[in-house]
Amino acid sequence: MCAAAATIALAQPPSLIGGHFALVTTAGAAVTEQSYRGKWQLIYFGYTSCPDVCPTVLTEVSVALEALGPLAGKIQPLFITVDPAHDTAQLLSAYLGSFDARIVGLTGTPEQVKVAAKSYRVFYRIRKLKDDAYTVDHSSFLFLLNPDGEFSALLSGDLPGHKLADELRKRVR
Repeated sequence: MCAAAATIALAQPPSLIGGHFALVTTAGAAVTEQSYRGKWQLIYFGYTSCPDVCPTVLTEVSVALEALGPLAGKIQPLFITVDPAHDTAQLLSAYLGSFDARIVGLTGTPEQVKVAAKSYRVFYRIRKLKDDAYTVDHSSFLFLLNPDGEFSALLSGDLPGHKLADELRKRVR
């Protein structure tokens, strides 16, 4: 086998999860996937008026960050809204104030959020209820990216904080 063929045979296929996003933090700073390079990224997609799953996941992420101690400094947790028409930067900031201060909230235009969600293979759909009420059906996974921005792990959104911390300890170096 020639050297070129050996190189091709050993090449890793690109991940189907992760990629470009261009969003805005709750502080108004424009960010992309490049903005968090150098840290492990723990990304969750949800929305502020989620009645149960999102606040539970964010609580468990907060517990995990506390349990990790100094290791948590290597991780940047990100909460990307799937309801940008409702979740303004101000609302996201107030909502995330109930959780660990290290969690950065990201929003954008509906199209920007759609691009980000598509990059991570996140499903979401706004569903109308009675009157003007609605809910957003969405995937509930935590995406872990390494400091180079490459997909590392898909973690279940229903992990208790101590188990999430254990999973992160196995991967974050």
